Order: sequence, then structure tokens, then C-alpha cells
Amino acid sequence: MSTSLQEVKHQTVDAVEKRIKELQNTGDIDLPDDYSVGNALKSAWLKLQETKDKNKNPVLQSCSRTSIQNALLDTVVQGLSPAKDQVYFVAYGNNLVAMNSYFGNMALAKRVDPDIEDIWATTIYEGDEVQVEIKRGKKYVSEHKTKWQNQNDDKVAGVYATVSYTEASGKPDKQVLMTLSECKEAWNQGTPYNENNDRDTHNKFTAEMAKKTVINRICKPIIKSSRDSYLFQKSVDRANDVRTDVEVSNQIEENANSETITLDVESEPDPAEPEELEEPKKESAEEIYEDFDNSEEEPF
Repeated sequence: MSTSLQEVKHQTVDAVEKRIKELQNTGDIDLPDDYSVGNALKSAWLKLQETKDKNKNPVLQSCSRTSIQNALLDTVVQGLSPAKDQVYFVAYGNNLVAMNSYFGNMALAKRVDPDIEDIWATTIYEGDEVQVEIKRGKKYVSEHKTKWQNQNDDKVAGVYATVSYTEASGKPDKQVLMTLSECKEAWNQGTPYNENNDRDTHNKFTAEMAKKTVINRICKPIIKSSRDSYLFQKSVDRANDVRTDVEVSNQIEENANSETITLDVESEPDPAEPEELEEPKKESAEEIYEDFDNSEEEPF
């Protein structure tokens, strides 16, 4: 059954905006003072109308209403702006998720820790002189000298990201150092990376892609260490959770026809094993999202 664009907007953007207002009125959400929910949702709606899944189908048609609502809600809960390319929308099957860009991760890290002054990445090229020290079990670049002629995307050797803090905070700078091989391993975790394809974005702009990768890596622990509400953490984790579920399902499907030999071993329960206690139900983001998650809508 086809649904008009206006109806889709009403069931997603308008529904989420109404939900956000309810959360703000009850004090369950804390957004930056300069953040405009309306502007963020409007720019998200424009992005969604142009976004397609891997089969070139519009996500507004192929993805479920619930997942679109949650993707929009996740965007706003994290205070991200689609207009500033801080978030982009990706379809995994019929589930739409809001994926943070490295711009978004930097914005979130600064929001989580107001003491952060700046975040940047530096490329290491073949021929550069680099001194690395170990402090508290972590690697730090203490000195880095380069030459202009070294700066070539075909000669990227590694990259490191730095988080600097305000002088008043007294916090030492943080660094994350990655080799090009480690960056390539990270690229293979997402969209399949073809090292032999010259047209692959990672090969055409190796230095810039490596910078984005290391910035994401240094920001994520800062974001994860946030003491913000469970609602915020659920929004941060959702994209990775959905992607992992889809990847596992794909692997199961790929291996469905393979023959597996198992051994039947009867085991008696250990009488000394304590009974597992049921965890208490936590009242948190699950209830915040319940208006969306409790329904089982098909894609539009």
C-alpha cells in the first residue's frame, strides 16, 4: 500500500517533534542551548528524501516507520545537525539508522566534556621523522618532522589524533596513533573496502579518510564515558547494534547450507552453580521509545 510523502512526514517527523516536546516538558531530555529541534528535523527530512538503500530504493519506502522515527529521535537526542553533516542515514535491511559522522563525533565529544578545547588529526607520511613515547601504557607522538615532498596519498604510513583541553582544566592532552594497516582493518568493518580499486574513496583520499578514522576512534571512548542519561546512550549505541544484528543475520544466512558436525555430550547441571537471578527491569530509554518500538509496522 503506497503512502503519500505528506503522510510519511506526519507519521515520522511530526511524530518525533511531538515526542521531543513531551520529553522537554518533563525534563527527560537535555539539549544544547543553541540547538534547534525544528531545524534539525527539517534538514533530516530533506536528507531522507534523497537517501536510498543498497538496492537504490528510497529509504522512505523501503524502511519501517518505527526505524525512521528512531533514527530521527536518535539524531535529536544527541543534538546532531544533518545540515552540518554531523549525521547521515543508512539502511540496514528495512531498518534505518542514524550514523554519526566524524563531525558528529567531535561535536558529541565536546558536548560530553566541555573542557575539550580542540580535536584534530595529523597524517604521518613515509620519510617523516617521528618520535613515539610510551606514557601510562599508551603511545604518544612526542616529535614529528615532515617535508613538503613527503605529502602524497600514496605514501601514507599512519595517522594520529589529538584532543587538547583547556589550560584551566589541567587535563593532559590525549592521543591515538594508528598505522595505515590498522586504518584499513577499520575500513573493512563497514562498507566493503577494495584495496585494489583505484576509484575507492579510501584509495583516492587516503590521508583524509585516515584522519576521519582516527578522529572517530579517539572520540568514541569520550562519548562512551559520558554520564548522560540512558536515553542518550541508547541513541549512541543503536546504529552499531542494528549493524551488528544485520551482519550476524547475513552470516547465518550465508552459512545456512553448510554442513556442520556436532558432538552430543550430555552434561549434568552443576549443583554448586548458583541460580541466575533475574535482573530488575530498568525504567529508562526503553520507556521513552516505547511509543515507537511497541509497534511492528511494515515498510511504507
